Amino acid sequence: MILVTGATGSIGTHLVGLLRERDVPLRALVRDEAKGHTLDCDYVVGDFDDPGSLPAAMEGVDQLLLNAGGAVPVEGEQPMVRQQKAAIDAACAAGVSRVVKVSVWPVHQGGRLAVGAHWEIEEHLRASGLGWTMLRPSAFMQNFLSGAGAYTADGELVDPYSGAPVSYVDCYDIAACAAALLTGPGGLGEAYVLTGPRALTHAEIARELSAALGRTVGHVELSPEEVASALRAQGLPKRFADDVAELSRQVADGALATPTTAVRDLIGREPRTFGEFLAANAQALRAERIATA
Repeated sequence: MILVTGATGSIGTHLVGLLRERDVPLRALVRDEAKGHTLDCDYVVGDFDDPGSLPAAMEGVDQLLLNAGGAVPVEGEQPMVRQQKAAIDAACAAGVSRVVKVSVWPVHQGGRLAVGAHWEIEEHLRASGLGWTMLRPSAFMQNFLSGAGAYTADGELVDPYSGAPVSYVDCYDIAACAAALLTGPGGLGEAYVLTGPRALTHAEIARELSAALGRTVGHVELSPEEVASALRAQGLPKRFADDVAELSRQVADGALATPTTAVRDLIGREPRTFGEFLAANAQALRAERIATA
């Protein structure tokens, strides 16, 4: 039995669908019972913030997809660290044999926000005695499906990376890699950096969006300082805004620019291009306000 956490998110929804197609026994962990109904699979209502809800979710489970949790940090605390450590501990107590963890790329000790948080969780998982595999995806193509944060009020694409290319990956491909690992023996003790087939600048992405939407999508570059200022104007904490700006600066320096072959190595096909991603998500793209901005 495979337990999928974060089952209603961008990766989890795809993973549930792929496992259902293969008739693999699975259970989804959801916080919202109504959303659980939409998955058309066995599910249990639970929450990483309520460790007492996790034993029932883990009952009979031998493989776990660990992916969920997190929020804007409060007074420097990353909630995701506490949440996912609780899930790992519950998996140990339940006799789960293997965890496939969705992490982030690049991950390292002392990194800002999720970068450092995922490193701490990875270390806890390594020390747990459970079998493990780390998936470290680049930035998600799904970021461009929503108008929130990725676009200006006028529908222009916001580039916080000073024109640097990013090797965006489709969450469908992340799910496909997770499915391959959860249903096979490979990858134990390995970490995989998951990217798309090539890195794209926001100018290139704007052209592809323009073709998909049938209207011109412009793009505007923001410096790291402008990113921080915009976040503070939205009422977000100064420390959080500064951390996001620093991560933007690192991406601008090329931190997410190099594609890997990990998706092809794991699932035997090339990762989706951005154009293929847009075609597969045409309905969702056109439903967003950016379609008519």
